[in-house]
Amino acid sequence: MTYCVAMALDEGLLFASDSRTNAGVDHVSTFSKMTVLETPGERVLVLLNSGNLATTQTAISTLRKSIGTDAPNLMSAPSLFDCAALVGETVSQVISYHGARQPQQASVDFSCNFLVGGQIAGERPRLFLVYPEGNFIEATEDTPFFQIGESKYGKPIIDRVVKPQTTMAEALKCALVSFDSTMRSNLSVGLPLDVALVRTDALRVTFRHRVEADDRYFASIRQGWSQGLKRVFNELPGPDWLKLG
Repeated sequence: MTYCVAMALDEGLLFASDSRTNAGVDHVSTFSKMTVLETPGERVLVLLNSGNLATTQTAISTLRKSIGTDAPNLMSAPSLFDCAALVGETVSQVISYHGARQPQQASVDFSCNFLVGGQIAGERPRLFLVYPEGNFIEATEDTPFFQIGESKYGKPIIDRVVKPQTTMAEALKCALVSFDSTMRSNLSVGLPLDVALVRTDALRVTFRHRVEADDRYFASIRQGWSQGLKRVFNELPGPDWLKLG
């Protein structure tokens, strides 16, 4: 399992992903779930993936292999919508291929999800969630963020904080808190974390960072959030209706 989140803000796009994969407690590995493709000044694309590792790696390799050819590819597609459609088509084909070749593994889940975002010169920044079936949806003012993977633990804080008007710095802080909440509740999500920011109209990745175990800022966020939750919880009044019993 993994956890990835992407946000569409007025200032630009934010992407964050963990890098843990596992096939049981004896097979825990580190693989980046973030793929960056860019031609500075022309276009920038960031892909985050969750799900079956073989499927996602095959899909990404297939998408990379087509770049520079006459075939439709992510670096020649005329819009982000077309990029999302291409990712969806590739994912659907890869899943069908794996399923057809390995019918004896009918119980294996070959599915995966992708977050596809970025900006192409001439259009605004856009963010899409691509499903295993190949269809996709786009982030909107009402839904300015998407999560894939083990998303339930980190969703409450993002729901409360993130709006399109949220600054990039506040959104990044919120994303890190959501990762801390997820990591505390699910061992299948873990460090290091990959972070990438794409400022509106920069047409390139403007900031990229890997959060390792010794990252002092992330450690301070984890400690401060834990202490703050305990403090607020202790300040809440007990239920009055217990006095009636």
